Amino acid sequence: MTLFLSPSSDLAVQKAAEALRAWGQSRQGLGVALVYGPVSAEDRLYHSKCPVEQRSVTALAEALDEIGARWKVLNPCEPDFIRELVEYDVCLSNLHGPYGEDGRLQGLLDYLRVPYCGSGVGASALAADKILCKRVMLTLGVPTPDWHVWYGGPVNWNGRPVMVKPPFGGSSVGMSLVRDPVDLPVALADAAGDECAAVLVEEYVSGTPLTVGLLELPGGSVIVFPPLATEATEAEFYDADTKLDVDSRGTVTVRAAELAPAVLDEITRSARTLWDGIGLRGSARIDFLLTEDGKPYVLEVNSTPGMSRDSNFAVGAAMVGLTHTDVVLAMLHEALARPPYDVPLPTPAFSSTTLTREAAVSP
Repeated sequence: MTLFLSPSSDLAVQKAAEALRAWGQSRQGLGVALVYGPVSAEDRLYHSKCPVEQRSVTALAEALDEIGARWKVLNPCEPDFIRELVEYDVCLSNLHGPYGEDGRLQGLLDYLRVPYCGSGVGASALAADKILCKRVMLTLGVPTPDWHVWYGGPVNWNGRPVMVKPPFGGSSVGMSLVRDPVDLPVALADAAGDECAAVLVEEYVSGTPLTVGLLELPGGSVIVFPPLATEATEAEFYDADTKLDVDSRGTVTVRAAELAPAVLDEITRSARTLWDGIGLRGSARIDFLLTEDGKPYVLEVNSTPGMSRDSNFAVGAAMVGLTHTDVVLAMLHEALARPPYDVPLPTPAFSSTTLTREAAVSP
């Protein structure tokens, strides 16, 4: 069983931070492939709209400089991506959504035998699939809003507002709050996209969004960060534009959540259950919704938390005394301390020419 540390475990976290910094000093020149590029709809949105100074990749690059790593941003959309990837000691991915966060990149890295930060193939795939993750939550007894899956065809309306969500992707991209049945068909079509994917239709529960970060420390213990409350004061819900602060559409406040002890215990218990039940590793962020009567519901699990300087994950880490660079060190340490994926596969051989295919979606 995982040893979970609470935010009050000051001494244990302090010792872990000191061990991480000493480890970082001993690994000067560590080769880190910082993977970032406009692959998924979520990453294309960030790539086109988020200022460079606010991007996670910018903050991660600064941390790697501080650590003394030898690093380079590798873009999966470039033809030499794999050839360059194998030249580094470890991969730190800043990709989100399909391909980067759903197990496909992790499977490639396993095949190439390149150590990587974060969860493996199975956990990444499970967390990224909102519908499958909902089913696991039910199996684990973790409270989550009622939901059903729309596979196409007739549209049913039960008279209550719903959140319509694409099965994959984050940052609320493609997500809609539907209050009127007239708007439901359009929301479903938008969420299904060109692939006509199944769509998650979740009962809308009003309340305060909460988020809880978890970080694996040396020795395998996991620190659970204090829950943060995030409120969008000028948007109907915490949507994609508000998260990106596009045109200053929404004002977001992030603060330490003031919770009754029983509520805090329930949230912490759910976070721990999902970490072990899904098989998460390295780092994760779990999003909750706290109703006015104090009932916490899990909304989704993020196996690759955003890592900008002001991200919820970085703020939570700071509340337990860990700097942004400490977090990056912890992620790298976990990747390199993990037993390697080693099976009898051939060492990949690269030809002198690389065939390319035109992208289905322009970045």
